[in-house]
Amino acid sequence: MLSPIGSSRAFHGDGELAVARAAQAKNALQIMSTQASFGVEEVAKARGGPIWFQLYTTNNFAATTALVKRAQAAGCTAVAVTIDTPAGRNTVTSTRLARNDTRNCATCHDDATGDPMRPRAGGGMSTKPMFAGLDTRGLGLTSPSLTWDFIKRLKDITTMKVVLKGLEAAEDAALAVQHGADGIIISNHGGRATETGRGTIECVAEVAQAVKGRVPILVDGGIRRGTDVFKALALGADAVGIGRPHVWGLATFGQQGVERVLDIINNEFRLAMVGCGTTSLKDIAPANIIDTARRG
Repeated sequence: MLSPIGSSRAFHGDGELAVARAAQAKNALQIMSTQASFGVEEVAKARGGPIWFQLYTTNNFAATTALVKRAQAAGCTAVAVTIDTPAGRNTVTSTRLARNDTRNCATCHDDATGDPMRPRAGGGMSTKPMFAGLDTRGLGLTSPSLTWDFIKRLKDITTMKVVLKGLEAAEDAALAVQHGADGIIISNHGGRATETGRGTIECVAEVAQAVKGRVPILVDGGIRRGTDVFKALALGADAVGIGRPHVWGLATFGQQGVERVLDIINNEFRLAMVGCGTTSLKDIAPANIIDTARRG
């Protein structure tokens, strides 16, 4: 799957539309970010089929409801609720590497700033297209006071599947299923929330053990090669997402770049399957990467 990335026009003028067309060409699932540079209607049309909508919960349920209902009306089949940054994040590396040149890139490059939020007359902020028509004064992207009841609240307002994005522990996975989640995306936000925890690949086995096949498990974060995909599936994931790699392709060659990244990873994955003697996805098992007999 193509994991959600906000402000994709910062990397290419066609942004999420190019990603959507690549997803259509390669029959890949696309998850669109709340912070996308285009509205969900445009992205779904470019995809030519259902996409998933990544939801930032906001701190106002009326605004959240409007986002969710708009995504459903556009044909989205699932809402992926990001829960791993409830109180923001301390982006040490980003701050350390921030450029010293304070000139506005947009003076030379179209949309080079990636559609940032800007103050507007009368107060509030002019935000990404998904917030068009909403009163954004005092609106925050996340809420530090979420409880498990949020799953039920979402299910009461939408027929889309509700998937939780950002779980890493077995205990949380079990609670997510218990409270009605339709799926889990193991994710650490690409390491943006914290760089000091475990890699997502290290969490897959314990989450799979807790879920026991009751709902699908997806994983993203640090997936760079087809061998990474193979390992994730072997440990119990049902699907694997890429974030930065597809943006690298987007920035370089637009739609064709995203397609090329998918081709490279899929080919490496196929080679890994052949090397391990697995002729179908269901044949991929822990024994392909772990000496289970030796461990007892």
